[in-house]
Amino acid sequence: MNVAVTGVAGFIGSHTAEALVARGHRVLGIDAFDDFLYAAKIKRSHARGLAARLPAKAFRLAEVDICDGPAIARELATEGIEVVCHLAALAGVRPSIEDPKRYIRTNLDGTGAVLEACRNTGIDRVVFASSSSVYGARGAGQDLTRVAAFREDDPCLRPASPYAATKRAGELLCSTYVDLFGLGISALRYFTVYGPRQRPDMAIHKFARAIRDGRPVVLFGDGSSRRDYTFIDDIVAGTVAAIERVTPARFEIYNLGGTHTTSLAELVGALEAGLGKRAIREHRPDQPGDVPLTFAAIDRAREDLAYEPKIQLADGIDAFVRWLSQDGDDR
Repeated sequence: MNVAVTGVAGFIGSHTAEALVARGHRVLGIDAFDDFLYAAKIKRSHARGLAARLPAKAFRLAEVDICDGPAIARELATEGIEVVCHLAALAGVRPSIEDPKRYIRTNLDGTGAVLEACRNTGIDRVVFASSSSVYGARGAGQDLTRVAAFREDDPCLRPASPYAATKRAGELLCSTYVDLFGLGISALRYFTVYGPRQRPDMAIHKFARAIRDGRPVVLFGDGSSRRDYTFIDDIVAGTVAAIERVTPARFEIYNLGGTHTTSLAELVGALEAGLGKRAIREHRPDQPGDVPLTFAAIDRAREDLAYEPKIQLADGIDAFVRWLSQDGDDR
């Protein structure tokens, strides 16, 4: 198929493009190289790597802002795109609290522009990247080791940050385009993705560098919060399966997670083991917008997408540490 991947120079986007080409698809990569969360040079490095590794006949990069609907539509029409994988977004809970308007523009206006571009060019299949953050602060005040896994039929009415709210609103917008215009859209709720090329502002990346360099690891809260960490290869496998199976006139939501929760304290311990070095811990109060738990139920993804996470945290941390030591400092 001819597949467009927005946000192709990002962490998940670059891996997804490689996996699609490896499976015989042709990819139009779209990216604006926004430097809001981290340096644009890192994304441009990812893009150069893609161009070097992938055959020219199988990959083309277009530098376009997803909020520019007419420009997006022109690129989609030029390449005869059949499916759009819409990964481009501003991520991050705390930055979204500091600048909600920017998140609303990119994540909502941008998603609307992409959907309109699809409708105007006759593309009827879209995969939309959502987030586990839409579930809000489930598990607050409870024993987090005993809270049931999050299911897709949760109404998700109380997202805890502007970022989470834009992702939930994006899901609802997608659902409307399915009902009104017959698009087929699969929304993928990603659970704390990590691995090589991970954004430098994310916890595993920040913590690993701090431990390696002998700097304090800043931990918000008492270390008991838990996350469902999911290795990039597992996320990409689920994403590619969704791209290949999305059906016109059908709206689906899928959790893509690792199905196992790890506390913040346990994560630091895993990084210490992977790096062979002790961490200097510095605890600070909980931050607004943070949630106590993420935990994916994947029954639906397992049944429809044959999704089955394979990489355990220790193995994933080892792979990340190898990348950090070999390539990470050049990004």
